[in-house]
Amino acid sequence: MSDFQPREIVSAHSPDSDDAFMFYGLATKKIRSPKVTFKHVLSDIQTLNQKAVEGVYDLTAISYHAYPYAADKYVLMAAGSSIGDGYGPMLVAMKPMEVEELRGKRIAIPGKLTTAYLTLKIMQPDFEAIVVPFDQILDAVQEGSADVGLIIHEAQLTYNKSGFHKIIDLGKWWKDKTGLPLPLGCNALLRTLPADIMSECCRMMRDSIQYALDNHDEALSYALQFARDMDPRLAEKFVGMYVNHYTLDAGELIPQAAQKLLDMGHEVGLIPNRVQVEFVR
Repeated sequence: MSDFQPREIVSAHSPDSDDAFMFYGLATKKIRSPKVTFKHVLSDIQTLNQKAVEGVYDLTAISYHAYPYAADKYVLMAAGSSIGDGYGPMLVAMKPMEVEELRGKRIAIPGKLTTAYLTLKIMQPDFEAIVVPFDQILDAVQEGSADVGLIIHEAQLTYNKSGFHKIIDLGKWWKDKTGLPLPLGCNALLRTLPADIMSECCRMMRDSIQYALDNHDEALSYALQFARDMDPRLAEKFVGMYVNHYTLDAGELIPQAAQKLLDMGHEVGLIPNRVQVEFVR
């Protein structure tokens, strides 16, 4: 009989359909390990970003924009990135508008540590940011408390049903400008974890994503439990957009894209310190 006890890893992620889909194998214990067990905490990404700065969880989902503020405590995982390849967060308004007209506008944003906000600031530094919960951004624009909305998550697929006009897709703008995919969210591990525990977490994360991709329907129906009354076809489309081959393994391209994004954020004066992205696998 072994006295060895597996290490409990407190793993925090959002209930958004792409995150829930990725973590399906771990959350339902389809993916197991004698070394590690997972305890799951669900929270919105804005809260997770703030907690990451404090180093609260062993494993956490964070926005790429939040990484410079948490890089002293966390290292990024090669598995689990949400990547927009030629698409991503969008700017919408109640009437047609050109990109040049964004200057000085009141823009509802889903949080100052979101990658969506970082990308917008790189494209247009001059606007008034109004922080609004991501699922209330369209309402803020509709009732006139903001001129423009910066939308993430499923609103990217539903905004046109409510009579909004797309000004620009920031993922497409980024791809046109840099030739790179836009890294939006990722998973990170506490630097204080032992190396063997880190690599086991990375393996299990990768296996969980692969399991979800291989068992698509059951993983999607699990993810839909958390979706806010989301149409299953929309959820499937959303998951298909943001859980892709880059999610399974960031490869060399995603670290390059993330470095470029954070360097440009530093150049426009939004990110105070230049940071080197660091991945474990």
